[in-house]
Amino acid sequence: MTLRQQLSFPRQHARTQRFTLGAPRAFTVSPDGARVTFLRSASGTDRVNSLWVLDLEGSTTEGRERIAADPAVLLGGATERLSPEERARRERSREGSGGIVGYAVDGAGQLAAFALSGRLFTAELLAGTTRELPVRGPVIDPRPSPDGRHVAYVAGGALRVIGADGERDRALTGRSADEGEDITYGLAEFIAAEEMNRTRGYWWSPESDRLLVARVDTARVRRWWISDPAHPDREPVKVAYPAAGTPNADVRLYLVGLEGPEGAEGADGPEGRGGARTEVVWDRARYPYLARVHWSAAGAPLLLVQSRDQRGQLYLAVDTATGATRTVHRDEDPAWLELFTELPAWAPDGRLVRIADEGGARVLMVGDRPLTGPQLHVRAVLDIGEHDVLVSASAGEEAADPEIGEIHVYRVNELGIERLSEGAGVHSAVRTGEVTVLVSAGPDTSGASVQVLRDGKRLAAVASYADPPVLTARPVLTEAGEHRIPCAVLLPTGYQESDGPLPVLLDPYGGPHGQRVVAAQNAYLTSQWFADQGFAVIVADGRGTPGRSPAWEKAVKQNLLLSLDDQIEALHALAGRFPLDLGRVAMRGWSFGGYLAGLAVLRRPDVFHEAVSGAPVTDLRLYDTHYQERYFGGGPQEVPEVYARHSLVTDDGLSAPESPARPLMIIHGLADDNVVVAHTLRFSAALLAAGRPHEVLPLTGVTHMTPQEEVAENLLLLQVDFLKRSLGMG
Repeated sequence: MTLRQQLSFPRQHARTQRFTLGAPRAFTVSPDGARVTFLRSASGTDRVNSLWVLDLEGSTTEGRERIAADPAVLLGGATERLSPEERARRERSREGSGGIVGYAVDGAGQLAAFALSGRLFTAELLAGTTRELPVRGPVIDPRPSPDGRHVAYVAGGALRVIGADGERDRALTGRSADEGEDITYGLAEFIAAEEMNRTRGYWWSPESDRLLVARVDTARVRRWWISDPAHPDREPVKVAYPAAGTPNADVRLYLVGLEGPEGAEGADGPEGRGGARTEVVWDRARYPYLARVHWSAAGAPLLLVQSRDQRGQLYLAVDTATGATRTVHRDEDPAWLELFTELPAWAPDGRLVRIADEGGARVLMVGDRPLTGPQLHVRAVLDIGEHDVLVSASAGEEAADPEIGEIHVYRVNELGIERLSEGAGVHSAVRTGEVTVLVSAGPDTSGASVQVLRDGKRLAAVASYADPPVLTARPVLTEAGEHRIPCAVLLPTGYQESDGPLPVLLDPYGGPHGQRVVAAQNAYLTSQWFADQGFAVIVADGRGTPGRSPAWEKAVKQNLLLSLDDQIEALHALAGRFPLDLGRVAMRGWSFGGYLAGLAVLRRPDVFHEAVSGAPVTDLRLYDTHYQERYFGGGPQEVPEVYARHSLVTDDGLSAPESPARPLMIIHGLADDNVVVAHTLRFSAALLAAGRPHEVLPLTGVTHMTPQEEVAENLLLLQVDFLKRSLGMG
C-alpha cells in the first residue's frame, strides 16, 4: 500500500495545506518574453517556497525550469524567523506557507528582491546568482527600482533604500523626533490589507528617482489586547483595531526623492541623506481611504480615494512637482463602490481604465466608453496592452448560458471580445507583451494546469508538484429556487437511490467576496469528504456573494440576513430533486459562514437541527470599520438597530432566539486578531445565560487561519463526530 493510500483525507488535507503546497503561483513574465518567474515548493507537503525561473528559449521549445533562489541554501539550513510585523502581514494575506512567499522584480524582469527570515536578498535572474544585501532588519516588502539600481524596503517603520550593489543603505523616511511608535512609513494599514486588498505602502516612479510613500498614524485607533491563556507568563499582544464606528488610522501620502537637499541628513542621522518630501494633497476629511495607487509611464501618478461610507470615490492625478491633485473621474453609488485589484490604471494611450457598474452590469471602461455589456460580469483586469485589455469575467445576467461557477479570460478592445480560456473551469492569467501564463482549474481534475502561451499558441507548461487528493469530488452544479441560486450538491461516493434520503449538511461561506460555487474540483474536496461520511452536502451562493451582477451583490445592503433566507430557499428547492432528509439538516461554516451557521440554529431552528460555527462574528460592533460600515450603511452610532438585528448577541443577551435550542459547536482560535475570540466568549456567555447547551472548542495559538497540521486534521474529525452525534447518525 502506498503512502497516498494510507493517508486519510483529513491528514492529507492538513499536510498539503488544502492541496496548495507544491503548486506554482505568483507568476511574472519578463518584458522581452524570455522567461517566467514564479514561486513553488518542492513537493505537495513542503511548506517552503523557492523562487523559480522558466526559460523560454524559442517558440517551439517546452522551456527549461531552474531554481533562482533556494531558502535552504540561503539560510544554511537554519529555521526561518519572522518578525511580528511580517507575521501580521502574512495573516492579512492568509499566507500559510514559508520560505519565499513574495517577491518583486525590476522593469526588465532581470532582478528579483525578496525577504527571507527578515533578511534582504536579490536574485539575478539571467545569471542565476543570489546575494544578500547588508541592511538593517527585519526587512518587509523589498522592491527593486524599475531601472534595477536600487532596492527599497521597510524596516523599523521606516522606508529605506540600498543600492543593488549593496552600497549606501539609508532611510528615506522614518519617525522624526516628534513622531512616536504609532507612525510607520511604507506599510499598508490594517484596513487596507484586510479589507481593501491593498498590501503595499510605497510605489516607485517609472524613472526610479523617487517614490510615493504612505505614512500611517494609528494613534487614534483603539487598542485591543490579544492574550494567550495557555501561556499566562506571556504579555498580551497590543493590536490597533478599528472596530465599526471607531477611528481609523490617519493615512497620508508623500512624494519622496532618493536624495535630499544638499547637506540634509537621513532619518538615521549622517549615515545617509533622507529624500526630499512633498505631501500629496486631497480632501482627506471627505475621502479618508487611500484605496489604490498607480504609477506608470503612461501618465501622472493615479490615486483612488474613497469616502468612509464608500458611496463616493475620486480618481486623482498627482502633480509630482507640487503634490497637488486634480479629479480625473468621480463615482457615486447609493449602496457602495467595489474596489478592484490593480485598478484604476492608465492605458498606454493615456485613457483611464476602470471597472464600473453601469446599466445594471459590471463592465470594463476605457476612457468614457464601456467595452463590455451585460453578457459579461467583469471580475478583474489582468493586463493592459497596446491594443487590448485582458480581463477575467463570469457570465452576466444576459448571458445565453449561466455557466455556473465558471470564470474565463477574455481579450477586449473596441473591435470586440474574444475568449482565450477553453473548457468549463476557473481560469486566470498573467500577461506581458506576447506571452501569457494561463492558469486553469476544472471540475473533473484536481489542481490547476499552467500553460505558457505566445500569441495564443501553447509554448510551454509549468509543472505542479501538488499532491493528488485521495478522493474525487463529484459536485452537481445547478441553480435552485426563485432566485436561481447557484448551488453545488455532493452525495456520498457510490450512493444509490435505494439508499434513501440522506441527512443534509449545508457548507456555505455565503457572504460578500466569498464565492464557493466554482467549477473547480479542489474547491469541493472537503465537502465531498463530509458527503462520504453519509451526508448530502449543499454549497449555495445566495445574494451578496460575488460573480453574478451588481444588484445580486448589493441586495444585502443593511440586510445580510438575506444570506440565511437564500440558504433555506436553496435547501427547499433542491429537496425535490435530490435525496434530502429535511428532518435532519445541519450547517457548518467558518468566518462569515460561521456567523451564518450560528444564525441558522438561533433564528431558524424549525429548519436547522444543529450547526458547527467556526470563528463567527457574533457581536457585529466588534468587527472592522471598512467591512461593517459598507454593508450596514454606517457605524453602530448611526444605525444601532441594524447592528442589533444582525448580531447573534447584544448587550441584552441572545438576539432574537427561537425555540427549540439546537446543538451548536463553536470553534475559535485564541490568537485570532481579525475575528477576535471575544465574539465566541460573548456568544457562549449569552447561550449559557439562556440555558442553551453548546460546545466550545478553543484553539490555542491559532489565528483566523488554521495552518497547523494537527489542528487542521483534527478539526475535520471533531466536526464530523459532533454532526453525527447530534443528528443521531450512530
